[in-house]
Amino acid sequence: MIVRKTSAELEKMRCSGLLVWRILEKLKELAAEGVSTMDLEVAAEKMISDAGARPAFKGYFVPAAGEVYKFVLCTSVNDEIVHGMPNPKRILKKGDIVSIDTGVKLDGYYGDSAITVPIGDVSAEAAKLLDV
Repeated sequence: MIVRKTSAELEKMRCSGLLVWRILEKLKELAAEGVSTMDLEVAAEKMISDAGARPAFKGYFVPAAGEVYKFVLCTSVNDEIVHGMPNPKRILKKGDIVSIDTGVKLDGYYGDSAITVPIGDVSAEAAKLLDV
């Protein structure tokens, strides 16, 4: 069965996705040497709240862990497995790449996306990974 969305529903979906894009663009600017993944978390949570949205990840029950996810972001540095958790001890340094994933619920619709950001100059291998 095909479910068609109304113009109003499509606009709400667009707004939710656009908010995620804006958040990720700001986090890309903030991701720098000396910043912790928890610093990114705090900034993202404020942006989500300020926009009148709800975080899509925070409070989500994770069956494998037997508990709810406590963060608005998933952050993974270098070769860490995807969906890592923000940590104040995880400080970004020159040459790192950090994957930042977030989602929001705005006006009943979800937006969800991720980016990977270089921290300063990165190796040729990391640059190729980002390019591909």
